[in-house]
Amino acid sequence: MNTFSKIPVTIVTGFLGAGKTTLIRHVLEHAKGRRLALIVNEFGDIGVDGEILRACGIESCSEENIVELANGCLCCTVADDFLPAIEALISHEKRPEHIIVETSGLALPKPLVKAFDWPSVRARLTVDGVIAVVDGAAVAAGRFADDPAAVLAQREADQAVDHDNPLEEVYEDQLLCADLVVLNKADLLDEATQTKVLAEITASLPRAVKIVPTRDGVIDPAVLLGLMAAAEDDLANRPSHHDTETEHDHDDFDSFVVDIGATRDPDALLAQLQTIVAAHDILRIKGFVEVMGKPMRLLVQGVGARFRSHFDRAWAQGEPRRSRLVVIGEKGLDRAAILRALAA
Repeated sequence: MNTFSKIPVTIVTGFLGAGKTTLIRHVLEHAKGRRLALIVNEFGDIGVDGEILRACGIESCSEENIVELANGCLCCTVADDFLPAIEALISHEKRPEHIIVETSGLALPKPLVKAFDWPSVRARLTVDGVIAVVDGAAVAAGRFADDPAAVLAQREADQAVDHDNPLEEVYEDQLLCADLVVLNKADLLDEATQTKVLAEITASLPRAVKIVPTRDGVIDPAVLLGLMAAAEDDLANRPSHHDTETEHDHDDFDSFVVDIGATRDPDALLAQLQTIVAAHDILRIKGFVEVMGKPMRLLVQGVGARFRSHFDRAWAQGEPRRSRLVVIGEKGLDRAAILRALAA
């Protein structure tokens, strides 16, 4: 069976808050009758990303079932059972023409690509391409090191500096495995800054890879789908910091869900969250909040100190109006202190 008779799979990776869900949502909304399937693999205890997809008018899925979306595509969510989900999709009566996998923001893409090299999988599927979505504004702000050699020298000179930076390694591994880099939030960068960020990313890539600046994840699906990279046959050209490890987990990160009360003032809530982020090693906050007197729920998303919010849909009849946030951060988060701050 040649590559072109296999179902192509696009893996969308990227650091927390880079805009993966927004980009995928755009692809689904512009499928133009093409039978796509989406697999969402989330880090966190509640399916906020799945809820975001639902809020766009696309009927979503439960963790137990593969369901048909409003546009004729299929969707499922997985935790640890990725391969059974793949099997279920390709044996579905409406066999997809293309599968999109959204990894968690902390996932390393190379181990996932390796899974497609298994004989039972590679006979029917091929990794069409790995898309790395990058938060342009975060990179411009120096969230990750631009010069690894300089960082190494600094670490060796200063014993107070942590010698292990898992976030930087995750970010770099996502770039090293990419067939296409989407520089999202490019509208937040001026021309000179964007040129600098593009040069930094290009310098870190091990081979010639196209970088596409975007705003709000708006990109023609034809640019993302149909790369024909066959990444499972190209593992040697996708180096990783974790190539010598037998397995990788997320022990470097903490994640927990917190229930908060309804708010009267969304702006005050966002200011409170920004203060909490500044005081703790929090990477991401996302969730839904009830605003008193409002019939719609408020979607809140924060990456570092940057927060965005909007009313995404009306509360359904009989739906509990629960305000819940997922907090994700460095290992050792002071959960008790964060909960006290949220309750203040």
